Amino acid sequence: MSEGSQADDLWWRAGTVYQVYPRSFQDTNGDGVGDLAGITARLGYLAWLGVDAVWLSPVFRSPMADYGYDVADYCDIDPLFGTLEDFDRLVAEAHRHRLKVILDFVPNHTSEQHPWFRASRSSREDPKRDWYIWRDPGPDGGPPNNWISNFGGPAWTLDPATGQFYYHAFLREQPDLNWRNPAVRAAMHDVLRFWLDRGVDGFRVDVIWHLIKDETLRDNPPNPDYQPGQADINRLLQQYSADQPEVMEVIAGMRRVLEEYDERVLIGEIYLPLERLVAYYGADLSGAHLPFNFQLISTPWRADAVAALVAGYEGLVPPGGWPNWVLGNHDQPRIAARVGDAQARVAAMLLLTLRGTPTLYYGDEIGLGAVPIPPDRVRDPWEHNEPGRGRDPERTPMQWDAGEHAGFSSVEPWLPLAPEAGRRTVERLRDDPGSILTLYRRLLTLRREHPALSVGSYRAVGTDGDVLTYERIHGTERLRVVLNFGHEACTALVSDEPWRILLSTSGGRAGEAPTEGGFALAGSEALILGP
Repeated sequence: MSEGSQADDLWWRAGTVYQVYPRSFQDTNGDGVGDLAGITARLGYLAWLGVDAVWLSPVFRSPMADYGYDVADYCDIDPLFGTLEDFDRLVAEAHRHRLKVILDFVPNHTSEQHPWFRASRSSREDPKRDWYIWRDPGPDGGPPNNWISNFGGPAWTLDPATGQFYYHAFLREQPDLNWRNPAVRAAMHDVLRFWLDRGVDGFRVDVIWHLIKDETLRDNPPNPDYQPGQADINRLLQQYSADQPEVMEVIAGMRRVLEEYDERVLIGEIYLPLERLVAYYGADLSGAHLPFNFQLISTPWRADAVAALVAGYEGLVPPGGWPNWVLGNHDQPRIAARVGDAQARVAAMLLLTLRGTPTLYYGDEIGLGAVPIPPDRVRDPWEHNEPGRGRDPERTPMQWDAGEHAGFSSVEPWLPLAPEAGRRTVERLRDDPGSILTLYRRLLTLRREHPALSVGSYRAVGTDGDVLTYERIHGTERLRVVLNFGHEACTALVSDEPWRILLSTSGGRAGEAPTEGGFALAGSEALILGP
C-alpha cells in the first residue's frame, strides 16, 4: 500500500488520540466524580506520555440516565463536570501543551428532558413534533414495529397524553431525533459551530450509523444466527433501523460544517462489518475523516486472524482515505481483561505500529483490567436491563498514585477501584523501565521520531505460527514489526539485511542484532526492528 494522497502533516493522520472518560479521570472538588478541572490538571501527564489529542466522552448538561449520552443541553457543560469557563480553560491549556481537543457529539438522540423533546411531546401540533420520531400504535395497539432497543426490550414508548409512541434506539429516556427534518440538521450544525468557535479540534460522533432510519419503519427481519444468551438486540437484523443510504448525506452535511474551519476532524462511531464501515468515508471522501474501526476488539487474538483483518481492511480503505485502529473504549472490556497482562504489551505495539490513527483508552497504558463491580455499586443502565452486559468494569477511576483512592479523589469514587489499585499506578510505573507505561511512552516516542510508523505505508511480510510480521515504509526508511501472539518462545527469521532491535516489549534489547538469521522471541514478546 502506498502512502495516502492527503498531506502527511495533518495532525489527525500522524497523531494519536487518547480517550478520557471524564467521570473517571480526576476528581478535584471531592464529590467522587471526575471533572474538567481534573482533566486540565492532568494535561501535563498526557503531554509527557506523548499523545496528540484528548477525546472527552460527553460533558454536556444531562440528567445522566446514560451518564451523559442523554443530552439536555448541547451548548452547556453539566455542573457535575464544571462550567463553560472550565471548558474554555481546558481547551486553552491543552493547546498550550500542543494537545488537540475532540468532543463527543451525541446527535442521534437527546434526553427526554431536553426542551426540544418537551415541546415535541406537548402536542401533536407543536412545531417540534416532527423533530422526533412519533407514530401511531400498531393494529394491536402495541408498538408501531418490532424494533428492539440496543439496551434490551422494545424501542418504542407510548406517550399517553398524545396517544402515540416515540422511538428510542437506546433508553426510553433517550428519544431519537428525526434527522430527515431539515430543521433538526440546521440546529445540530449550529451546535457544532458553537463548540468549534470555542476552539474544539474535532468531534467523535456517537452511533453515527443510526442517524437515519427506514422512512416507512419496516419491521427488522429475524437474525438467523442469533443464539440464546446473546444480547436482546441481536434477535433481529438491524436492516431498517440503522445504516440507511441517506445517512451519507447527513454526515456530508456535518463534514461541510467542519470544513468552515481549519484542520478539524470528524470521527464516526460505527459498529459495522468492514465492507459497510468503509462506506462512511463517503463518496469522494465527503464523509467521516475516520470511521472508527473496532474490528480488533472482536477479532480472535491470533496472528493469522489479525493478519487477515489488516489485509482485508487495507484493501477496502478507499484511495486517499486514512485507516484507524481501536483496541478499547468505554463500551468494551479492557485489553488486559481480554488478552491478559503479557499480551496487552503485544497489543500496545500492534495498535501503535499499524498504518492509521490509533485511539488509546485511558488506563490501558498502565494495564488496567476488568474491575469487579459489586451488585450494590452497579451504575450502568444496560446492566440493570440485561445483567452481564454492563460496562462499568471498563469505566473505573484512573489510578494515579498509592495514596487514598489511588490519587483519583479525596473521597470514595463513584465506581470502585481495582483491588491492586495502589500497585498499578502512574506514579509507580512511570520510572520503571520495564513497565507497560514505559512501553507505551517509548512507542509513542518512536512514532514521533520515525515517519514510517506514523504516516508510512504498510507491507505485510507474513505469519509463521504465532508470529505476525509486517513493515512500515516511508521514503527510504523501512522498519519491521514482529509480534508473538503465542505464549511460547520461538525464533523470528529475518533476511540478511542489517536489522537491529529498536524496541522490545520485554525491554533491554535495544541495538541487538540477529543470531543465525533470526531473533529469539520470548512468549508474548514483540519487536520493532530498524536498520
